[in-house]
Amino acid sequence: MQLKILGSSSKGNCYILENEAEALIIECGVNIFDIKKALGFSFNKVAGCLVTHEHGDHAKSIKEVLLMGANIYTSRGTIRSLALDVHHHRLKTIKAGDMFQVGNFKVIAFKVQHDVAEPLGFIINHKEIGNVLFITDSYYVENTFKNIHNVIIEANFSKEIVAKRMSDGYLPDYRASRLFKSHMSLETCKKTLKANDLTKVQNIVLIHLSDGNSHAENFKTEIENITGKRVYVADAGMIIENFNKTPF
Repeated sequence: MQLKILGSSSKGNCYILENEAEALIIECGVNIFDIKKALGFSFNKVAGCLVTHEHGDHAKSIKEVLLMGANIYTSRGTIRSLALDVHHHRLKTIKAGDMFQVGNFKVIAFKVQHDVAEPLGFIINHKEIGNVLFITDSYYVENTFKNIHNVIIEANFSKEIVAKRMSDGYLPDYRASRLFKSHMSLETCKKTLKANDLTKVQNIVLIHLSDGNSHAENFKTEIENITGKRVYVADAGMIIENFNKTPF
């Protein structure tokens, strides 16, 4: 299985888990052309698309994905916030605690904390990738998870960097306040990872880093040091090969 990263920032977020037979889109916050291009201009193999919440950098192309014939799985709060037709035959309403099937992917939705209507995180299971933990745009996650094989998790900012930029006058108080109440800091990312059993984890992918409030190389090193795992910092155009349950 490959993990394709089409975007991972406030400019747009989209990730595709793909093998020769099928693909699962996670978030559609980039231009639909980029999604089509990543899929070789064929939606035939798309099992579906998971959307965590309504913000444009995560749901920008949701209508176009529906028009391409893919099912969208998201919360009722997200659907209502985007003023979509809740009765659309390809809109699949889900809520925290739901378990559902998307092609050969099994998914469990769980509650996260963000400043939107009804945001979700996901555990995604497939025989090739095992259990993938997906968390973005959440300043805190109350759940812990067992038997994880891969992790895709937000590390948006460093509290130390934010404090320095506030002190230097580069970051207004109101923007810093929103960061703390809407996105996951490096510090919370570390705590979240430590709270879970990472014994079987093969890959950790850090996503949605803030342009001005993060440091990619330092974040990567710090997470490697506390986990002992292979760590990637997501970047548009990146493809992670062998994003699997085992190294081979």
